[in-house]
Amino acid sequence: MLLLTKEHHRQSPVGWTESSPYTSGSETIELTDEVRKAFLEGREPKPGDRIVYVAGAFDLFHAGHVEFLRRARQLGDFLVVGLHSDQDVNKYLGHNYPIMNMTERSLSVGACRYVDKLLSPAPFIVDQKLMDEIKPAKVVHGLHHRACEEIGLSMYELPKKLGIYEEVDSGSSLTTEIIIERIIKNRAEYEERNRKKEAKENTFLST
Repeated sequence: MLLLTKEHHRQSPVGWTESSPYTSGSETIELTDEVRKAFLEGREPKPGDRIVYVAGAFDLFHAGHVEFLRRARQLGDFLVVGLHSDQDVNKYLGHNYPIMNMTERSLSVGACRYVDKLLSPAPFIVDQKLMDEIKPAKVVHGLHHRACEEIGLSMYELPKKLGIYEEVDSGSSLTTEIIIERIIKNRAEYEERNRKKEAKENTFLST
């Protein structure tokens, strides 16, 4: 069972090297050229397109993510989504994460209709090299700031200095953590029901 506590998180003091135990043993998905082209490569922006860049883990891709991407896409003409590596996600969110490995997350995000191009893996910090490559008119982040801020990482320092950083409210209260909490709660209730049922059966059989 997942333990969503800070004490359970293992943070590596140096570098981005630690992988999640939940994805390190996952079966690798072999991507055909057709699948890679359809879901991961995307298309290229047209001349004059206003490019919007967003990045994140997008773990357990859900309706809140979709609405965030839809609203981010409305800020320009072409949406590039950067997907952080398993190692980076594990570093800033903790030992339980990510639940889905990068290939699984890439296919989920790449299938979203609002995504024009997927950058996977994406640099954790939006630096000058990335800015030169993508040339975004906007760099967007959601309102839900997570553990990355707590360990002193400034992912968006450069876009903020350039005046192109913007935060977008998805309008959804759904988060990956809420989904996981539901799973844990439902599993606990299921186990408790089975425990009571087993106790009753044992009592009946012993009489």
